[in-house]
Formats: sequence, structure tokens, C-alpha cells
Amino acid sequence: MGILDKNRHLEEADKKYVWHPFTQMQEWEAETPIIITEGQDCFIKDIYGRWYLDGVSSLWVNIFGHRKKEIDDAIRDQLGKIAHSTMLGLSNAPAIELAEKLIRTVQKPDEALSPHPPFVKVRPEGGDSTRFTPHASLTKVFYSDNGSTAVEVALKMAFQYWKHRGFTGKNSFLSLNNAYHGDTLGAVSVGGVDIFHNAFGPLLFKTFKAPSPYWYRCELGEDCTTCGIACAKKMEDTLRHHHEEIAAVIIEPLVQAAGGMIIAPQGYLREVRRLCSKYNILLIADEVATGFGRTGKMFACEHEDVAPDIMCLSKGITGGYMPLAVTLATEEIYTAFLGEFRELKTFFHGHSYTGNPLACAAALACLDIFEKEETLKKLLPKTDILEEKLKNISGLAHVGDVRNKGFMAGIEMVKNKETREPYAWEDKMGWKVARHARNNGVFIRPLGNVIVLMPPLSISNENLVRMLVVVKDAIISATS
Repeated sequence: MGILDKNRHLEEADKKYVWHPFTQMQEWEAETPIIITEGQDCFIKDIYGRWYLDGVSSLWVNIFGHRKKEIDDAIRDQLGKIAHSTMLGLSNAPAIELAEKLIRTVQKPDEALSPHPPFVKVRPEGGDSTRFTPHASLTKVFYSDNGSTAVEVALKMAFQYWKHRGFTGKNSFLSLNNAYHGDTLGAVSVGGVDIFHNAFGPLLFKTFKAPSPYWYRCELGEDCTTCGIACAKKMEDTLRHHHEEIAAVIIEPLVQAAGGMIIAPQGYLREVRRLCSKYNILLIADEVATGFGRTGKMFACEHEDVAPDIMCLSKGITGGYMPLAVTLATEEIYTAFLGEFRELKTFFHGHSYTGNPLACAAALACLDIFEKEETLKKLLPKTDILEEKLKNISGLAHVGDVRNKGFMAGIEMVKNKETREPYAWEDKMGWKVARHARNNGVFIRPLGNVIVLMPPLSISNENLVRMLVVVKDAIISATS
């Protein structure tokens, strides 16, 4: 079979056998699929030898580029030892080493050297009789395999924690409108993106919702200076009346990614932390998308010095190489699960590939690269370039809002800039822009009418500028 025949066979077999995620397959089958065979640095190559700049880091997971030598070597080295062994009744060295390194990474330097702070007993206004310090350190690592499962673990952990504490009524959660926490049923239950989640409504458990601090389209009619405060007040209204029912607030710190790259106003996250402490409710930080440098700091919570009670991590944890996720918890939460065998306090949750040694080896290499290459420090001038070019794009006739936090950026397309009238979903404006960009060597994937830009953190200044020039031209071409 010649190369051309093999390529055509792959295209036909893809349409015949593969069901792609978040894809209308009827339209997919009418087009020629792009099939990737190779990656190098921030580029990916298809079966015909065409290279594309990977403008979304292979769905937000690739941090240091494709075929990063240090990660390649770490996986090869581990493969020469063992690829997988269960963590049910056993442990393995890479999982232990990674857990230690993650805890040292999420803790502040002074916290890592000091004992876990004691928990205090107070009676907050409107809250229960005991609560924990809002700055307790995350000290325990629970492994799973993707962002959705990390969230499922967090929800079940929070729910069972309160049962062990004797609070039998805390059976629900509060999340934000426009939230996206994954595709498993628990994660969908705390989601808020209607187009993704409405179809599964009858299968979901009850949750409370609070307004999303999306100032450009604030559901409360506020502007950029008042949206965060108003939305936080609405959240407090719900917590005041239902704190005895709510086990945890789950939030994507600072950036609602799949909801449209919605950036929370400064101070909003800190206020949510305060409210959770006040009303004796756990705070779950879903940093699956925002973690590992994407916002300019290692974790988004650092921007406002917020310590969650549970943190979910995945995506960039292995640099885009292997499926891996972790759910981090405080010592207080972990201790609630300790007891005699007969008490059945065990956290009955696990996965076949929990703590996979290959994935943990990749993650260890990834964290080492952050330190050795000073990734966050080198990201600062690149972020300046990104923001400068985004300002130029913001002046285009059909660009309503441009927003970013670090290297997470969204360009919201509108039909009418003055009235903020959106394009209809069926106009597929985001997809038209993506197609123009792809034809010019840049691969991006939109969220409806929002053009998402999230390149690898390692992208060069030259390639970053090239990507933004192509995207600007694509917007002009698609809206002409």
C-alpha cells in the first residue's frame, strides 16, 4: 500500500469506526479529517506532511512542547522498570515521589516546613458550630486519571467528610453558572454550560447555582467594576439560607475555561473563600485547566493567596504526555476518614490506573522542568506580547471582548459590537475563524463564538507573534 493509499484508508477508517468527542459526526463525515502523525516543539504534523502551530496545546495539556527530551527520557527510564502496578494494597516509587513533590509545590515555603495548623472552633454568623482555618495546607494526594474523575473524587470526598463529622444534612453542592467541571455525571451535576449539560438533566443530582462573574454579559446587569461584588452577594444569599445543605462550593479559580474563558474580577475568588469559611462549607478549587502555570502562577489560587480545602489537578500535570489526575485534600479532611475497619470510614473510590508509574514519572519530569527552566519567570514577557497583540485584535469590528489571565485567552466574537449581540450558534462563527487559521498553519478550537488561545508555555516569541497574526487575519477573513 502506497503512502497516498494508506492516508486515504486512514481517513475512511476514521469516519467508519471512530466517534469523536464534542463533535457532530454528520458534519465530520462530510469533511476530510486532519490526522496527526508527529509533533515537535509547539507544532503538530498531519499525514500529508503539513505542520500546524498547536494553538490550544492539544486541548490545554501540552506545556513544554511535543517530544520534550526530559519527559521522553523519564518515561523510557520508567518503562525499563515497570509500566503499571495497582495501588490497591501496593504502592510504587514514582507515585510516592510525585505526591511529595506536589505537596511541596502547592504549599507555601513556610507551610512546607511547619506542622499543619490547628483547627479552630468558632461559631460564625449563619454557620455551624465548628469550622476549619481557611489557610490549612493541602497535605494528601489521591490519584485518578483525568479531570472529570478528579472532580468526582472531590465531590465524594467532601460529601463523605461531612458524614464522618456528623453533619448528615450536607448533601448538595454550589457551583457557578457557566461552570464546566467535566463530563461524568457528578461533574456534570455541578456544571453550568447548558449546551453541554442540559441533555443529561434527568440523570443529575440537585445542586445550587450562583451567578457567574462574567461582566461582559453579567446576568445581574452589572459592569466590570461591580459584577464580582454583586455575584458574590448573590452567592452569599444562597449560602446564608442553605449552608446546612451544602457540603462544598466548587469553582474554577479565576478562569471559567470551557465556559468561554471567563475571567473573574479581582477579589472575587478571595471573597468566595471568605464565604465558605464563614458558612462552614468546603471550598473545592478545580484547577484542572488553570493549574501548572497557565494563569502566570503555578496555580490560579496563588493570585489571591487562597487556600482551598480540596484541589483538583490534571491536564498539564504530565506535560500532555500521559493521563493522570490528582485530588489534593487537607489533613483535616483526610483524618475524618481514619477509623477502625468495622466503622467503614474508608474512602471507597479508586481506579485501575491509579498512580500509574509511567504517568507519575512524566509528571515528576514536568515539575523538574518548571524549576530548571524557570518557566513561570520566562512566561512574563510572553504574556506581555500576548496582551499587546490582543489589544490590536480587540479593535476589530466583530470582536466584542478580549480577555486573558496569563496564557489563557479568549476572543469573543459578536454580530454587533455596540449592542453585544452574539452570533447565532448555527452561524458557527468560531469554527469559521478556526478554519481560516488552520488553512494558514495554526490549529485552534473555539468554544462557540469564543476563540480560545492557549499555546504551550514554551512557545517562542516569534511563534507566539505568528499565531496572533494568523488569528487576527482569520477573524477579518471570516467576518468580511
